[in-house]
Amino acid sequence: MSRPITCTRAASLAVLRKVRRTCRVHATAAEPRRRTNGTALQEKPTQSIAESSTTHRLTMASVFQAFPQLQTAAPRLTRRLFVCRPCLNGPARTSPVRRSPHQPSVLKQVRWKSTQPLRSSAASIESSLSEVGVKSKAGSRSWPETSSSSVAYWLVGSAASVFGIVIFGGLTRLTESGLSITEWRPVTGSLPPMNQADWESEFTKYKASPEFKQLNASMTLPEFKQIYFMEWAHRVWGRVIGLTFLVPTAYFIARRRVTPSMAWKLTGICGMIGFQGVIGWWMVKSGLKDDLFAEGSHPRVSQYRLTAHLGAAFAVYCSMLLTGLGILKEHRMLADPKKAAEWVETIRQPALRIFRGSVVGLTLLVFTTAMSGALVAGLDAGLIYNEFPYMGLGLTPPKKELFDPFYSHVSDQSDLWWRNMLENPSLVQLDHRILATTTFTAVLSFFAYTRFSKSVRSKLPKDAKKGVMGLVHLVSLQAALGISTLIYMVPTWLAAAHQAGALALLTGAVVLYSRISMPRRAILSRITSKPHAPKSAMAQPLRSRIATAQAEPQKL
Repeated sequence: MSRPITCTRAASLAVLRKVRRTCRVHATAAEPRRRTNGTALQEKPTQSIAESSTTHRLTMASVFQAFPQLQTAAPRLTRRLFVCRPCLNGPARTSPVRRSPHQPSVLKQVRWKSTQPLRSSAASIESSLSEVGVKSKAGSRSWPETSSSSVAYWLVGSAASVFGIVIFGGLTRLTESGLSITEWRPVTGSLPPMNQADWESEFTKYKASPEFKQLNASMTLPEFKQIYFMEWAHRVWGRVIGLTFLVPTAYFIARRRVTPSMAWKLTGICGMIGFQGVIGWWMVKSGLKDDLFAEGSHPRVSQYRLTAHLGAAFAVYCSMLLTGLGILKEHRMLADPKKAAEWVETIRQPALRIFRGSVVGLTLLVFTTAMSGALVAGLDAGLIYNEFPYMGLGLTPPKKELFDPFYSHVSDQSDLWWRNMLENPSLVQLDHRILATTTFTAVLSFFAYTRFSKSVRSKLPKDAKKGVMGLVHLVSLQAALGISTLIYMVPTWLAAAHQAGALALLTGAVVLYSRISMPRRAILSRITSKPHAPKSAMAQPLRSRIATAQAEPQKL
């Protein structure tokens, strides 16, 4: 390997070996002449030049012997010195790069030794950071062990929105606004009529419905606008819930913010929301055709489809709420694994297993009672027997009224009992009364069991005790609302409050179940294993590597 030698490099090499010889030879060969005012200057004797050169060499040699380090530093200190005119005027020369066999200078050794620990530490930190970066990059492409807490808050917020639309849907039914829009356009129907011609067109379509012909023949356009906006707002709210759930679901799954099982759950809830929209139109469609009604009957939607629509809404709500509460619970358990492990050991007690099963049974009972209430609403069964606890002259109507052959559709009357249970308003109201009373009694009995059973009372967590007490308050309020709705012949605001109370009672049961349910196996394995090292110890491997690098022998 070679490189061109500049005049500075030539001067530096001359200082190390024969500082003045090259310049003396050039000076002798050139024999410069000085001229002043046109006359030639006298040449200096060669002997004087040689003597001065010898004296200079002796001086430089003595200096280098006294200060050997100066000989090493001379090329850098005299970078621009000892440059003669022939070196400046001559062509650039190339010579192989020679590495000095001498030891490094004192300054270089001191600098090397002083910066060795810092360089070792920097190298260790750089390698550690590169490893962490590789792991984090690989981890970003993998599924997490626990879903993000933001997913939980989003699910709880979505559940609150579903709660609101359920209540608003009840108001839409109570104001008889559900049949005002006779078409189902999921995309183009998002905007209401924008001008008078559009309003006239929608009103003309409504005039062809059985509800207008038999009940609202004298309705005007301003009155139609009121019920139209009720149904339109209900549909738009449903579309907003679908979009605000579908888009974040795709985002959380794409960014790996949820576990694989949670991704499937969210996808299933998205499917339930879409199915709920289809059921809604299927329900409305049942009230728009004349062939679905008996002659002289009141135009209304099918009670079966209304119950399916409400049941699907309740299922979506419970799925969102229970899933969100489960994620928050996992984060609380991972924040304090020791306390969580103690809680798991407590929940695994046989007495609390019975308690947990009882909560599941109560939840199903509340849901069934709410669905029987949907049958009552679909048949307007709340408008008869407006007294409590009696139904007419006794606690129940006469048997002939309860099992009326009018509701049987076959000649042998094999469907008499179940047709009357689902289509006879008198028996449907009696069924709802029985289920509501059973639910009220079951909740109070459950509360007494948790208070007077020593095995349960001593081991039941504090938050579960509060959940049981909240369930008692909710069921008492719901019973009062139901009786008031019946006695006052179903006023709109009271009936809507009764429907909200049913969903609130179901919420209390779901929250209580989430507080005493067992976590996932992955969470159990993490909280029951050995406790993790504290955060201060996580950096110990890096510090130990730095200390090892500092303790190693310094290599020059």
